Amino acid sequence: MKQILNILLPLILVSCTNIEATQTPIVITTKVIPTSTVLPPTPFPSITPTPEPSCDPVSEEFCITEGHFIFQRPIHQPGNDLVDPTYRYGSTAEGTREPHHGVEFPNQSGTPVHAAAEGTVIFAGPDQEAIYAPWPNFYGNLVVIEHADKLFTLYAHLSKINVKPGQQVAAGDTIGEVGRTGAAIGSHLHFEVRRGNAQDYFATQNPELWLIPPKKVNGERFGTLMISVVDQDHNLIKSAEFTLRSLLTQAKEKVKSYYGSTYSADMLNGDENAVLGELPAGQYRIAIERNGKVYERLLEVESGKLTQVVFVVR
Repeated sequence: MKQILNILLPLILVSCTNIEATQTPIVITTKVIPTSTVLPPTPFPSITPTPEPSCDPVSEEFCITEGHFIFQRPIHQPGNDLVDPTYRYGSTAEGTREPHHGVEFPNQSGTPVHAAAEGTVIFAGPDQEAIYAPWPNFYGNLVVIEHADKLFTLYAHLSKINVKPGQQVAAGDTIGEVGRTGAAIGSHLHFEVRRGNAQDYFATQNPELWLIPPKKVNGERFGTLMISVVDQDHNLIKSAEFTLRSLLTQAKEKVKSYYGSTYSADMLNGDENAVLGELPAGQYRIAIERNGKVYERLLEVESGKLTQVVFVVR
């Protein structure tokens, strides 16, 4: 693979204009990235992976890590267990909607919804008071589960709730059914991950950094890409566009293209400002545009793993 990348990189750079090279040749290494009814905290075994020897994505072209994929998908097949790519975490649907604090799983009403991990239900019912959002009846019928390490998962817009506050659930237990209650547009599950304070609307994490990548579909296996675009002081920036395109390794393959932008400004509360989950494993070229300049990189996505890439831009 290293030979392929070393051949492709000069060809790509020659064909592009106004491109600023920011890194040294590609090196693949490994790193682990580090209510109406409120109950006392429940002790659980830690579900955060133990750190391993690290690779610095600032000094390397990219790093491939185990990530922290600890949550099962809340929708099981044959239901749609893939995230809606048109309204990802931190996006605004091209400025037409509120910055998204979670992800959506479009499904028919009545599709079973499952607990992403073991935990204790701390809320189950209609959000008639503005507890988990700044507005009442925003999430409609809502279930909130507390997990280990002060992690919480939220399941919103349900048509039916099958659990009660205080109930212990195991990963995969059915907790409700998909619906369109609250501020839902169409039938879907709205799924969030919060850390530290379940009632803090801005304590969200990008769920695609926590959800186990889906099983292979049509022969493809999937990984997740975490993108950090920072200034020279290593502060996350806003308003950067990116393009990701797959590199062809066989004549029968087709180029896969993905387009996006960094999170809305009020969502920069993690180590990244963009994530693309459910990416087919393979080699890609990513280009970031910022202030009229294009920063370009080659990277690889592995099945079930997290790829980190950091761009330092002016």
